[in-house]
Amino acid sequence: MKQDTKWVDHPDIGVTVTDFKGIIVSMNKAACQTFKGDGGARLLGSNLFDCHPEPSKSKLRKLYEEKRPNHYFITSKTGQAKIIHQIPWYNQEKFAGFVEISIPLPRTNLPHFDRRKSEVEKNG
Repeated sequence: MKQDTKWVDHPDIGVTVTDFKGIIVSMNKAACQTFKGDGGARLLGSNLFDCHPEPSKSKLRKLYEEKRPNHYFITSKTGQAKIIHQIPWYNQEKFAGFVEISIPLPRTNLPHFDRRKSEVEKNG
């Protein structure tokens, strides 16, 4: 069975990968679209730290130093709510950089399923 190596382009989520120095080494189609105003795919090979103003740049540097994940919600410039996951990745147990996953959220309240309970908790 042949593996689909472009699976990362199919879901409508942005995936950006950087190396241990902060160089952008991979972007899927959704990430290129999200950052098209900043250069899109032309950002490949550029330094992540050069793409961010303070205080974001300092926060990113701390993440790289501590090699820890970071998760938060944003509202994009177009009004789209997203959850952002910035997760360190490793190559042969050596820190290799970060993967940022940007997931658009629906404009409706999301149900919350607490697996410790049998009922659904409503948000809002």
